[in-house]
Amino acid sequence: MDNRKKNIFYSIFLFAFIGLTYLYRSYNEPKATHFHVRGTTFGVVPYNVKYIDEEGRELDTDIKKVLEDFNQSLSTYIPSSEISRFNSGMNFTYETDFFYPVIKESKEIFEETKGAFDPTIQPLVKGWGFGPGKTPTIKESEIDSILQFVGFDKYITFDEKTVTKSKAGVELDFSAIAKGYAVDVVAKILDDKNIENYMVEIGGEVVCKGHNEKEKIWKIGIDNPRFKEGTGEALSVIVSLDNKALATSGNYRNFYVKDGKKYAHTLDPRTGYPVQHSLLSASVFSSSCMASDAYATAFMVAGLEEAKRIVAENSDLEAILIYDDNGEMKTYISEGAKAFIN
Repeated sequence: MDNRKKNIFYSIFLFAFIGLTYLYRSYNEPKATHFHVRGTTFGVVPYNVKYIDEEGRELDTDIKKVLEDFNQSLSTYIPSSEISRFNSGMNFTYETDFFYPVIKESKEIFEETKGAFDPTIQPLVKGWGFGPGKTPTIKESEIDSILQFVGFDKYITFDEKTVTKSKAGVELDFSAIAKGYAVDVVAKILDDKNIENYMVEIGGEVVCKGHNEKEKIWKIGIDNPRFKEGTGEALSVIVSLDNKALATSGNYRNFYVKDGKKYAHTLDPRTGYPVQHSLLSASVFSSSCMASDAYATAFMVAGLEEAKRIVAENSDLEAILIYDDNGEMKTYISEGAKAFIN
């Protein structure tokens, strides 16, 4: 055999050996099965997705894409979003699958909470000027005129294809339900791929299923509303979640002080004013994070006793309500919620 043929033979043998070695290693080396996807959405809101997948599928791109599409539909901070275009017009035909489910759920919760949850609150939010580093300058005389544009039952009609307002100036704002809804949307990606162990968290709203990397049920902490004031531990309660959603709303982070008076960022769409009552935070458990998010906000508007009534009458809801009782912080735990506490 001449040298030329020998070289060809050895080259073929070498490439074949390298290929077989690569295939052997690829087949026998263990795949990564534990994943942690992180990022931000809604501008500055962090998200964390942890999941276990024996097939080793990396879903970073899928998760990022669906959240981008979600924002393009429901973010009031994006001028070209579906909701922004509806707010600047009078009617809108849905372009994505996100708008109809959230407006349908909003109507149901609006009715059940007697208007404590109302997505037509946007004109009030603008009027009060709540936002990072802002002190509202609204005059009390302006509130009645703004309330003429607030009322889901008065001004909004919709079906499975379109949404319409009956009065110019009425605007929708789904910020009190959108984070929870986004959690459900991401969780559906994992469910559709038959992933049975995961945690999806966006801005504190969370849904958990199965177990974590230590093969234990996921544990989630609920903040102590008075911790920053130097009272107690950072967490009030630690709960275990499996196939359950949890969302918490509270007035202990977002407020401002004017003329010595403390105003919560939570507005009552029925009165036009920030709420002032004993409820410090509301943590709501349900089968969907969209519902948990909206009810948690509604409870912060409605107050302790009304929140307890709604939970008692809705079999899908459980709650942990932290409130002030003459300066002493106390906790109400619904009967079903007790099973989540370790």
